[in-house]
Amino acid sequence: MLLKLGELRLTTVLSKLKKMNNRLLLFFFSLLLLFVTSFVQAKSIKILVFSKTNGFRHKSIPAAKEALIKMANQQSWVLTFTEDSLAFNEYKSLKQYKAVVFLMTTGKVLGTKQEEIFQKYIEKGGGLITLHTGTDCEMNWDWYMNTIGGKFKNHPKQQQAKFLVEDSTHPSTKSLPRTWMHFDEIYNFVSPVITSAHILISVDETSYSGGTMGNNHPIAWYDYSKKGRVFQTALGHTDNCYVDKDMLAHVIGGINWAMGIKH
Repeated sequence: MLLKLGELRLTTVLSKLKKMNNRLLLFFFSLLLLFVTSFVQAKSIKILVFSKTNGFRHKSIPAAKEALIKMANQQSWVLTFTEDSLAFNEYKSLKQYKAVVFLMTTGKVLGTKQEEIFQKYIEKGGGLITLHTGTDCEMNWDWYMNTIGGKFKNHPKQQQAKFLVEDSTHPSTKSLPRTWMHFDEIYNFVSPVITSAHILISVDETSYSGGTMGNNHPIAWYDYSKKGRVFQTALGHTDNCYVDKDMLAHVIGGINWAMGIKH
């Protein structure tokens, strides 16, 4: 009888110890998971994607967002999508992002205080990428116009044209053919692109109708603003742009360059 009672007590103790061990294991596993998650988040490359419009709104914005999400999964980016200018209210909040993408933004999209914060962000080392409409945005803000390097004038109908890669060593162009036949909406600019800009792609105006810039018609370029990097491409009007492997490689390379990331 005493033996059976002892065995019962031992079984009870072992059962309790097993439950305690399971709880301890669960506790330590939770701590480990929290640590790993925090570490990954701290090391993540964060990008703010801003698609506010106060002018023409492009129907291809959803297709572009979907493409950026796929890029992010491949590149280990963490994207934050917004159309709220309040995202630019505080430098402390903005500086968590390695770069800001202006995704087909048009018209005046920032207030005066937000412009000051954004200028500070770029000049202190933030990256700016403008997709398609960067030259048709904040056109009365002198700093932005000088930084982006060009000012939208007009465009002819969408059509295929011959694009010429002027620098095939840049991440945004290294995988493109030197002569690239591509269908898009092709912007004309008010005046020649700012001389400090490094031209990446130009368009051959003899290959399509409606060009107004002659032999010097840049379409994509990069520049610097103090410590910041600026990548501007006027390509990307149509939904099909965001499933085209050459266009996607152009965008990925431009984003990584603006963040100072080499692949």
